[in-house]
Amino acid sequence: MATTTLTAQNGKAATVRKTFSRQTSVSTEINADSSIIWALLTDAAGYPRWNNTVIAIDGNISAGENIKLKSTLDPKRTFKLRVKKFDPEHKLVWGDAMGNRVYTLMENGNGPVLFSMTEKIGGPLFPLFAKMIPSFDNSFEQFAAGLKKEAENIMNTK
Repeated sequence: MATTTLTAQNGKAATVRKTFSRQTSVSTEINADSSIIWALLTDAAGYPRWNNTVIAIDGNISAGENIKLKSTLDPKRTFKLRVKKFDPEHKLVWGDAMGNRVYTLMENGNGPVLFSMTEKIGGPLFPLFAKMIPSFDNSFEQFAAGLKKEAENIMNTK
């Protein structure tokens, strides 16, 4: 089975569609400490302040916790998600039975931090409702841009 590599860099999202899944990815370099970026990613109440794709997140973003997310992509729906991996300043994963969203921070010595976000959704019934799920590309690009702007603003005021 061949694997597909996404080349989503410089804040531009890329999506790979398959019969039983869809994967969207974005990455960008952020000129801020990974601790600042991590603090933003794990502050549920703060998301709407810097991220115009999120209406609200209720709950505590930490290992094993459940959160409820409302997104501008489907404002009438509340996504009930579980924090599946919590590796401070490196990797955060949350998701449900249909998929996972993975946030990764990679430090580059004294240079910028590479932030990546990938979401894969799918399963045996995916083909039945795939056309009803909106594209994530624009939302992912906005998310990455908002995170970059906020983290760099905080870094510049230190």
